Amino acid sequence: MGDIILAIVMAVIGFGLGIGINWLSDNLPNNKFLVAPTYPDGSPRSKIAWSGLLAFLTGQRTNAVGSKLRWRHPITELTMAALFGFIILNWPGHERRFVWMIYLTILVLVTVIDLEHRLIITPIILIACILAFVIALVAPESDRDFVDYIAGGGLGLGLFLIMFWGGGIFSSVVASARGEELGEVAFGLGDVYVATMCGLMIGWQAFIFAAIITVFLGALGGIVFLIVQAFRGGYDAFTPLPYGQYIIIGTIIMMLWRSEIGDLLRGS
Repeated sequence: MGDIILAIVMAVIGFGLGIGINWLSDNLPNNKFLVAPTYPDGSPRSKIAWSGLLAFLTGQRTNAVGSKLRWRHPITELTMAALFGFIILNWPGHERRFVWMIYLTILVLVTVIDLEHRLIITPIILIACILAFVIALVAPESDRDFVDYIAGGGLGLGLFLIMFWGGGIFSSVVASARGEELGEVAFGLGDVYVATMCGLMIGWQAFIFAAIITVFLGALGGIVFLIVQAFRGGYDAFTPLPYGQYIIIGTIIMMLWRSEIGDLLRGS
């Protein structure tokens, strides 16, 4: 009974953090600070409509001139509430569950901004890396130590920096073959920052498997994108796709189910 009550409380907190994520996602990419939640056209929302879900439920999704909130607003709030409640109910008493909630808040924020703006905001990553460093120093998991997490950050940095350089070489070759500069790179430096942050959060052993999951998810996402574009009448073979969300999904899987995946691989 106690865990159910705690799950409800944490779900409410998660919902509130979802409102905050939406607010930051609307403002940070546009360099706006301390601005109350607004519609896309910049007009203010009523206080009850600061929540995307409540805005939808009360008929305030659209303002008087037709500016409309994205579905992302209620989806983010409900996702955060579900994640927080899910963690409490599925890992009762786990030493790491509140740390996971902190990390999930950061990871969802980074994902939303990356998907909508194809932008990784460096100060967010820097703050997250400092936070992960401090948590690794003062409160590592019982079966890992501080060095494990630092090595994870180093692995994320090194592995994805190699991919970034490889993407740069690929873009140069393609640009040379086409006789024109490409407007985008194959793999962004922001993804390197995200991988470094994620490695610091989960440690090097878990990050190895997170990277493998990332590669498979990235390939699957690319295939789905090509199929959708083909049905829409064609596609550009060199269209850059956001990659940060795949790193983050792989990280979340290994963060929450590391023990279960380890047992599965050991056949126990």
